[in-house]
Amino acid sequence: WMGNPLRRLTATPPPLMRGRRTFALLKKSALRKFWIPAFAGTSGLLLLPIILDAIAPPPLDKTAVSSLVLDREGRWMHAFATPEGRWRFKADLDDIDPVYVERLVAIEDKRFWKHGGVDPLAVARAGWSALTTGRVTSGASTITMQTARLLEPRPRTVGSKLIEMTRAAQIERRLTKREILELYLTLAPYGGNLEGVRAASLTYFGKEPARLTDAEQALLIALPQAPEARRPDRRPKAAKVARREILTKLSAAGHLQPGRAAEADESTLPVARQVFPRAAYHASRELAARGLKAKTPV
Repeated sequence: WMGNPLRRLTATPPPLMRGRRTFALLKKSALRKFWIPAFAGTSGLLLLPIILDAIAPPPLDKTAVSSLVLDREGRWMHAFATPEGRWRFKADLDDIDPVYVERLVAIEDKRFWKHGGVDPLAVARAGWSALTTGRVTSGASTITMQTARLLEPRPRTVGSKLIEMTRAAQIERRLTKREILELYLTLAPYGGNLEGVRAASLTYFGKEPARLTDAEQALLIALPQAPEARRPDRRPKAAKVARREILTKLSAAGHLQPGRAAEADESTLPVARQVFPRAAYHASRELAARGLKAKTPV
């Protein structure tokens, strides 16, 4: 059959050739009907996060901080709350007790320096705990996820958690770990209109958070977990219990010697909020109104 040209034109191809042609047609049809759409769909799914990330970035630059005016010697003269009435000062890790930061990470998100915004191990642990006990007994929120929630508060739902995970991944792509910690320590709630570790330390202890005692560190770690329920100036008993829980966890994790934890547990709690210094009101107000940065010499 193959040696006769006329026969090739008129005769029916043998079964082997028909099979090859059929296979080629089927292959071409499958490529057109399945593989090309599948490839396009997969590519679209891979590109979707990138597109959404560009269209809807996290609101990292929309957080107002309190205006702070210092004199030429660096002494506090006056501070002004944010437009919504919050005391919120920008946090700088270089000016915050490093031991406090280390202990905060150990309690809130011990794999913070390793994960990309979402901790798979924490998610698996929380899911297994919920399945076996029938209720939520452990959280899976990383510090980055908590930061995302502070930037965009939402009801505590499964959908909100998924959004927080997405936002956390976006934040991790834009900020370094240090910057994420600083943003968290700027936004974290500490009761009333206090936000950020600086406002809390200045209000409750009357000092910047550069050097903190064990008791002060434990209280500042405990407060953001339930800021209104643990306010030391209004609910001292609850604050003391919460502080003790943190001290116990730090001791069990090897971040605090048991003797020091017991000593810190006996420390007195702040019973009232301290008032910020208020000097040169009119000059300070003018500088703040003109939008000058904090630490403006007057």
